[in-house]
Amino acid sequence: MGFDVIQEAKRCLNCKKPMCRTGCPINTPIPDMIHMFLERNITGAGEMLFENNPLSIICSLICDHGNQCEGHCVLNRKGEPVRISSIENYVSSHYFDKLNFGEVKKNGMRVGIIGSGPAGITIAMVLARRGYDITIFESRERIGGVLRYGIPEFRLPKSILDKYKEKLMSLGIKIRPNTVIGSTITIDDMFRDGYSAIFIGTGVWKPNSLHIKGETLGNVHFAINYLANPDVYELGKRVNIIGAGNSAMDVARTALRHGAETVTVFSRNDHLAASDHEVEYARFDGVDFVVHVEPVEIVDEGVIFVDLWCDGHGHLSPIEGTEKLYPADSTIIAISQGAQDRIVSTTTGLDVNQKGLLVTNTFGETTREGIFAGGDVVRGAKTVVEAVNYSKQVADAMDHYMQGLKAKEE
Repeated sequence: MGFDVIQEAKRCLNCKKPMCRTGCPINTPIPDMIHMFLERNITGAGEMLFENNPLSIICSLICDHGNQCEGHCVLNRKGEPVRISSIENYVSSHYFDKLNFGEVKKNGMRVGIIGSGPAGITIAMVLARRGYDITIFESRERIGGVLRYGIPEFRLPKSILDKYKEKLMSLGIKIRPNTVIGSTITIDDMFRDGYSAIFIGTGVWKPNSLHIKGETLGNVHFAINYLANPDVYELGKRVNIIGAGNSAMDVARTALRHGAETVTVFSRNDHLAASDHEVEYARFDGVDFVVHVEPVEIVDEGVIFVDLWCDGHGHLSPIEGTEKLYPADSTIIAISQGAQDRIVSTTTGLDVNQKGLLVTNTFGETTREGIFAGGDVVRGAKTVVEAVNYSKQVADAMDHYMQGLKAKEE
């Protein structure tokens, strides 16, 4: 592994205008990192990555590198790009294992973070290092959010998230697992107890439905629920998956690893919503694909689909008389998710848009003073690296807001 990474690093051309960096949503200083690595300053390279992206080690595993850094590498034009993801993972892993934040001076101000997904972890780390007393409220038993409960183990080892918990706690961050804000505890209770600011990063965990007959049958499940704990599901040998995004690919590959023999993904379009990288892996794992079809009804024996006709301008319409049953023991619906409304329904002053997502300004400020939000609950289901990038801006805005409160008190 080490030898391969070194050889990959040596392939970097150290371009004056690094397109790899341009293609990275968080503007990772890739050539600088590779140069430091080759100069045997792996600690400095790792520190550079971490300061730019606290979830660098995670992003090195799950980002869509083919459309981001590696896809923009100039070597990709006529050959193979530098495997930036492998170099980043090697450097980040080395640095993260040895990371020690040291003593942090507290500033006496308390911050509540609701949700421990990518956004929550990022903001917790940033603000804790600036002296804030942080408490994370997590509705499930372990931290990670979508990282733990929405991405399979074979893509993201959960041991990495356990290490993040250790790092969070080393910063003095308190974690309250199995705590749902909006039921027994409300945001108003948190302000009563002295929190100067609150961040909402609860993600999107409410599955979208198809609104067709058969969705309540016993052999029908939603992707986000299945991925949270696939071990408790008995899907049978044949599985149909409706939807073709990255979550659908994760479901398909997970189902095959849990005993399914035939897994088929169905899509309205021939251009699948999932990244090319994830689709390719799914095909290699043995997943089948059927395109230009639309589900009409789910029955005990499988799903009835109708063929779709494309008019050449991207408009699809059903072809009458082409209804066909595609047999399956289980059907999984994977057409994205929306936000739950527990917090909004118990908190005055929080506005949401038509999709139920929290309304914020550019800096993550909601319509109620002192409450900030970010991640999927604001922007819908996006990538992890996009969530981290935006969360860094929100952390700065929260810091600015709370320092303003402190100045008024003085």
